[in-house]
Amino acid sequence: MQIKKLDILSFTDAYKTSLDSVVCSLGDETVNLEDLLGRVLSEDLIVSKNVPSFNNSALDGFAFKSSDVGKKLKITETIFAGDEPKEILKNGECYKIMTGAKVPNNADTVVAIENCIEVSEEFVTIPKNVKKGNALRLKGEELNVGEILFEKGEMIDFSHIALLSAQGKSTVRVYKKLSIAVVSTGNELKEPWEEASEDEIYNANSFAIIALLKKYNFNPDYIGVIPDDLEKTVEFISKLKSYDVIITTGGISMGDADFLEEAFLRNNLESFFHGVNVKPGRPTMMGVMGKSFVMAMPGNPLTTLLNVFILSIPPLLKLQGSRRYFHDFIEVKNKKEFRAKQGRSEIVLGVLKGGEFLVTRDNKVGSGMLKPLWESNAISVIGEDMGIIKKGEILKIIPFTPIFSKYFENFLN
Repeated sequence: MQIKKLDILSFTDAYKTSLDSVVCSLGDETVNLEDLLGRVLSEDLIVSKNVPSFNNSALDGFAFKSSDVGKKLKITETIFAGDEPKEILKNGECYKIMTGAKVPNNADTVVAIENCIEVSEEFVTIPKNVKKGNALRLKGEELNVGEILFEKGEMIDFSHIALLSAQGKSTVRVYKKLSIAVVSTGNELKEPWEEASEDEIYNANSFAIIALLKKYNFNPDYIGVIPDDLEKTVEFISKLKSYDVIITTGGISMGDADFLEEAFLRNNLESFFHGVNVKPGRPTMMGVMGKSFVMAMPGNPLTTLLNVFILSIPPLLKLQGSRRYFHDFIEVKNKKEFRAKQGRSEIVLGVLKGGEFLVTRDNKVGSGMLKPLWESNAISVIGEDMGIIKKGEILKIIPFTPIFSKYFENFLN
């Protein structure tokens, strides 16, 4: 059905609309521990094993009763990690114990060997200033059986895998991966492996988008280039309806060969918006076509990549079932004054370094460029009411994480 084009939305409203319009409806599957990185939990996970699973020593030293602090004690037994010690301790006695070894219930404090006085094979004098419970790791003090380990919607990273391994979980239920189609438009496009004349350009958009999506643990499919023909575009789009998400670049402005919106509408697109009051990215369009979420981006490469990063990644994460889908940000000082045009939001490239944000090329960047993206490691979204951004002004910065590259400096300096 034909739908009237919506009015241009503010960047804030477009961002909110894109997120409010998506709900995860994916099925789930069981995945092995070694394949879990970047996957999203489809259920709560409960602690099944106490961590620590028994009282143990945090260091090499002596385990004793706190009532014997400051005394000369007899060493009755040496306990190694993996031993099952007996509770044989009497008043005036202690155990010699190794890191990770089980501490018997009749000892409640541990002191390091190097902190003790007059250490011999049979006796040791405990310092007077050792507090009860020192260096004693209690059963269940980190994780207790029955409590929630991870909540549904957690995206798994290496720290999750460490805790899952410590719980003896070799498989976990996670959401199935989103199926994402990436498509470009334009008769002038050539693939990087083809020959391009002076009148043709290489297709940078699709491969850059795919790389960006993979960085966020998505696994998109590159479908190809749609020719600048309305009927062929309608047919091409009709074959993408099995995908959860369709991301296109180009063909949505007001040019004579921009057929993409009409082709989507003929395939029953329900548009959320077509037009965002932001530089760059004004023609951006989003909506749903059957079960497919459509993200139609402008054709200029810098515009496309910035808008996929800022506008597409959050709803994609939400669609994938993740509980954490907002871009994180830090607040830092602006290093050099620059100008943004009032009356629209602006996505500004810059370098985050040493706790300051330095705008790229004085914010004089063309939407058809790519190198400024490589020169930058972060963005700031400037509000519609801001004009001149003064030196020292506090800005919210979204890094292209992780921040390494040529801007990395030793954090210890």
